[in-house]
Amino acid sequence: MFIIGITGGIGCGKTTVANLCRQAGLAVIDADEISRQATAPEGLAIEPIVAAFGRSVLDAKGGLDRAKMARQVFADRKALDQLSQIVHREVIAEMQRQIEKLKDKKVKAAVLDVPIPVKQGFLDSVNQVWVVWAQEDVRISRLLGRGMAEDDARRRIAMQMTRDEYQAIADHLIDNSGDFAALIQTVEDLFKDELASRGIRYQSLTSADTGDDRAFNPA
Repeated sequence: MFIIGITGGIGCGKTTVANLCRQAGLAVIDADEISRQATAPEGLAIEPIVAAFGRSVLDAKGGLDRAKMARQVFADRKALDQLSQIVHREVIAEMQRQIEKLKDKKVKAAVLDVPIPVKQGFLDSVNQVWVVWAQEDVRISRLLGRGMAEDDARRRIAMQMTRDEYQAIADHLIDNSGDFAALIQTVEDLFKDELASRGIRYQSLTSADTGDDRAFNPA
């Protein structure tokens, strides 16, 4: 199975690219969704989080209060690394389980939508890394549009990997500083170069013909 790891900093649009892959019929494993499950009430990461940070970081239902936790860890690199180590251990284990299920189904290609690619081993199982990137002013504008304060947005960006660090691990660097149409064309070109060239079928993002012989449904 050909596995693509899609990653990128906050506000760059990695999830948008992963959604385009899903639209094309590729199986997508979403690390953020697995993380939400792990930090929900009775999730596998809750007990070690409480041991490290106390019960004050939980919400009324016993799940992780993500806003409260974010305020704490994005002001403290050590706390962020500690939280990441706890949560990512559970996420990686579940991702591996899902990968094995897809292999059992003879799926030919899959996408891992992952937030932190290097230190925690998120991309150990992939064949290629596609990094989604955008200019800082574009990222900040997007984060402000989500209701985030500008100082918070800048702080979070500063805590993450730099463009050069992402470039060092990228097989392809996708510039998502422009409009959505440009992004679609970039991703479609990558599908042609990396999927079609391997005989992996997919649904074209740019063709109106749903009978395109590249159409692919992993189910």
